[in-house]
Amino acid sequence: MIDPDAFAGLLCDWCLEVEAGQQVLISASTPAEPLVAALHRALLEREAWPLVRLLAPGLEADFYRHARERHLDGFAPVELAEAQGAQASLRIEAPVNTQALAGIPPERITRAMRAREPLRQARLARRWAITLWPTPALAQQARMGEAEYAAMIERALQLHRPDPVGAWRELSARQQKLVERLRDAREVRIRAEGTDLRLRVAGRRWVNSDGRRNMPSGEVFTGPLEDSANGTIRFTVPSLARGAEVQGIELTFAEGRVVGARADRGEELLHSALATDAGARRLGELGIGTNSGIDRPTGSTLLDEKIAGTVHLALGRSYPETGGRNVSALHWDLVCDLRQGGELSVDGEALALDRLLD
Repeated sequence: MIDPDAFAGLLCDWCLEVEAGQQVLISASTPAEPLVAALHRALLEREAWPLVRLLAPGLEADFYRHARERHLDGFAPVELAEAQGAQASLRIEAPVNTQALAGIPPERITRAMRAREPLRQARLARRWAITLWPTPALAQQARMGEAEYAAMIERALQLHRPDPVGAWRELSARQQKLVERLRDAREVRIRAEGTDLRLRVAGRRWVNSDGRRNMPSGEVFTGPLEDSANGTIRFTVPSLARGAEVQGIELTFAEGRVVGARADRGEELLHSALATDAGARRLGELGIGTNSGIDRPTGSTLLDEKIAGTVHLALGRSYPETGGRNVSALHWDLVCDLRQGGELSVDGEALALDRLLD
């Protein structure tokens, strides 16, 4: 069982680096109440202001079912004022139904995403983090028992260590060595069954994702040159897209743009995502997972993209800190598992994915 007080301390002291007087916005659904209560206490103890937004399960789906034109094409001004006024924000994912949005027309979700872009930008301009709290729905999605799933999350968060903040500091230092190793890379090639894809990364910055923004984390990432992707890649880890599972995605790229797309399941959702806007058919991110505490796909992108021995590519929006320039309302991470016979090479040299942080 995860200790919510230890978890709250990690989030306050490592992810958000809370200081006295700061206003910290916490967004979560009611299943995360044990962690929210612990965070409320921890923030008060650090003399910060906890601003808790605790929502009942099902409200997000209700919004898309009942929203009128003004709701889909805009947002309440007070939301923007709140996002701009808070010094830090934390979102906790704790679903009771991981496919609650499966029956919502994808175009309604896409439309609202576009309209709420100013809110997203305002939150990203401040300190922010995303995490999760184990729920029966997440355990079921991962095909695990609840206790087994919670134990895996505890390891992924480094909460099984006596000093979790110190453990993340150690991981950050090891990942920084990998970042330095990749700093002068020019070309990345991904090969596996059904996959042979080349990407150029020359001049782009590799970022050490060490738990400051995603918790758990454990990856290094960059933004490939927007016109550089050529070849085909098959994503072997299923992904959730707008509330529904998409499996067996296969994408073919030419000069950076998706020119062929299919899926074993959920192909309609795949094509809907690619139609989000002009930037949705180009890549915004290439990431390499390093978290050995996550040992299997779980259906949660926050976890699956961090699995040691995997790579992930994001369709759509780039992260400016990498030097990436692709603009899109979409940022969809898709994971390719290379642990069984795949290879990631940099400038012709294969990386030993099982020993990346040695």
